[in-house]
Amino acid sequence: MRMTTLLACAGVLLSQLATAADALPQRWVSAGGAFSEWVVALGGESKLVGVDSTSQYPRSLHSLPGIGYQRALAAEGILALRPDILVGSNEMGAPPVLEQLKAGGVRIELLSAKPDVQALEHNLTQLGQLLGNQAQAQTLLDGYRQRLQSQAAWVKQAQQHHQAPRVLMLLSHSGGNLQVAGKDTLAAWMINQAGGQSLGDHNGYKPVSVEAMLALDPEVIIFAGGRLEGDAARAALLQQNPILAQTRAGRDGRVVVIDPTLLVGGLGPRVPDALSMLSTAFYPSAQAQTAEIKR
Repeated sequence: MRMTTLLACAGVLLSQLATAADALPQRWVSAGGAFSEWVVALGGESKLVGVDSTSQYPRSLHSLPGIGYQRALAAEGILALRPDILVGSNEMGAPPVLEQLKAGGVRIELLSAKPDVQALEHNLTQLGQLLGNQAQAQTLLDGYRQRLQSQAAWVKQAQQHHQAPRVLMLLSHSGGNLQVAGKDTLAAWMINQAGGQSLGDHNGYKPVSVEAMLALDPEVIIFAGGRLEGDAARAALLQQNPILAQTRAGRDGRVVVIDPTLLVGGLGPRVPDALSMLSTAFYPSAQAQTAEIKR
């Protein structure tokens, strides 16, 4: 009798667990590079059935159907994927599209694109719950915090002997006009976190004339371009905007190229690596001294 009762209880528990797992969204669409990367990091890649154009990492996401750019989504294409949930930020839209998706039974989960750890904690907590992987979410958050703390400590040490460089972040959308990153952007947060002084004193991203850029005379230029990478992107930037070669950054060859998808969706998994790379570019002599000490 006792064994029968135990088996019955076990059966009920397994049934409840199965029901809870089924209640979680199984077909995901993600709009925002950082969000897609976190879904993958939390073990949810197999649940993704579509991603937006900024979701470029990991490379395996390239095989998924595309839903366009996060700010210009089309309801018909998304509904055709039969998703249970669409994750993105308040940058996602347009609003009528989101309303149409809701009417079609798609859950809309808005995460934060703010560049701060508190927003990241909220995002990972939400994604961890929706994927049924809260423990992994906490582990990822703890590791992220540790990396940012180590980064901040390194920068503090470097700034005891070196002045923070004046940095200009330039963004180009598919070869369009250059925009300068200003306040309240992930770009400015990254510059400051890596130990630089951001020269954009406006809010958001704003087109600025090349003459104005020359007047700012940055010591370091960060370029978040389009399809080109590395030396090719750097050469194209200076070829298309030759006046930049007259800045201190251009004369000294201190033009750093980063992936523009790093700037979409708030703090993503690759941001700590990008910060380390930027700090190395901002404080090359300090990096050399660190490398020498480690030998």
